[in-house]
Amino acid sequence: MTIAPPASTRTDAQPLDVAALVRAASADDHRAAESRGYIVQLMGGELSLAEYTRYLAQFGWVYEALEERGGRDGDPAVFDPELARMAAIESDLAALGAGDWREAHPPLPATAAYAAHLRAIADDDVRYLAHHYTRYLGDLSGGQAIARLVARHYGATPEQLGFYRFEIAEDGVVRYKRGYREAMNDLALSPEQVDVLIAEVRESFRLNGAIFEALAA
Repeated sequence: MTIAPPASTRTDAQPLDVAALVRAASADDHRAAESRGYIVQLMGGELSLAEYTRYLAQFGWVYEALEERGGRDGDPAVFDPELARMAAIESDLAALGAGDWREAHPPLPATAAYAAHLRAIADDDVRYLAHHYTRYLGDLSGGQAIARLVARHYGATPEQLGFYRFEIAEDGVVRYKRGYREAMNDLALSPEQVDVLIAEVRESFRLNGAIFEALAA
């Protein structure tokens, strides 16, 4: 499946507000994922910096798979390569004392399943966008609060929290997020593509939640 041409080349109705539709349709899934016991405890200061390290390492496997696709000629603006997080994750894990993090923190079954799913859909622009949206827009939103909480509760240093620092938004994170949502809308997806996108965003939240459950177990 490929993303539809820009609105300027289409002759049908006004493009849908894709970002608003996705947010509304996946709101319950989003809340369910972020209210899992493990993530609530971690963000509430009930665990430890070592547990945060486990958490970050598991998502290292996820971002590795997400970013393997890389940039492609003709990619829409929404797939901004400056969003890439893998280098920051590896730097943070080194600062957290994880050593060879791949050996120290092999992927849990839920993590391996998420990474395999990402690799399987890498050529499907619409479904890939769902995970791109969920992860990166989440890092630009709730991720900023996570950084503050991990610093407050566990004494994490700036060198251990580079994952949440973006060097992309000269005018600020809020403006960048607005631009991201506008870029989603500029894709002028068909209603059928929007349905696929929403279903995959919901699946993304389920896969994230499964990792939280595995970390708790």
